[in-house]
Amino acid sequence: FVLGGLYLVAFDEMLDRWWLGLAGRERPNVLLIPTATGDSPHSIDVFARRFQSECTITVLRLFERSHRKLEDAFKDVDIVYVMGGNTASMLAVWRVHGLEKELRRAYDRGVILGGSSAGAICWGTGGTTDSFGGLDALTNGLGFLPFSFSPHHEEPGRKLLFETAVTNGRLTMGYGIDNGVGLLFKDRKLAQVVSERPSASAYAVKSKFWGRIKVTQLIPTPP
Repeated sequence: FVLGGLYLVAFDEMLDRWWLGLAGRERPNVLLIPTATGDSPHSIDVFARRFQSECTITVLRLFERSHRKLEDAFKDVDIVYVMGGNTASMLAVWRVHGLEKELRRAYDRGVILGGSSAGAICWGTGGTTDSFGGLDALTNGLGFLPFSFSPHHEEPGRKLLFETAVTNGRLTMGYGIDNGVGLLFKDRKLAQVVSERPSASAYAVKSKFWGRIKVTQLIPTPP
């Protein structure tokens, strides 16, 4: 699953309930990978406080490496969640440590992989990013999915950059995702599009073409 980005400062409860529910169990085991934040203790703490009552969390740190054998972090994991931050730096660090190989093994055995912003871009071929200071196209994603992604797609400059990069071949066909929108892929195909905001959209972008995708509105849980 890929998320366009968080709409509010707090985590989005409806989207959270959606992606946690993908595991099909009451209390899933979640592997949190915060590399894009520089393994920020604050970001890890915010995530833990939000989700510790709903799932069992393991944190994989690479800057002060938490697991000598990376495969140990993936034992009994239902969902891998990658936090947002600097996508380019995250991918570089992953490759130095060989994490992309463990992620691929997890993907191949059916572990649910996902995340927001950087945690959305990484699974495809590339996308729009501000990793380099200003907005630019990133073209060296992991390639688990044959698409590119533009998170925070409603923000100034994202749409034009994405459409231009796809049209001129810098990026493959892909999806623009507003904040508050989630996409689910099964067998490398788009299976579900959800949103917690009526005004949020997702777009399919091909060379010289873009179109809005039908979105299923998530419904708040009654109090």
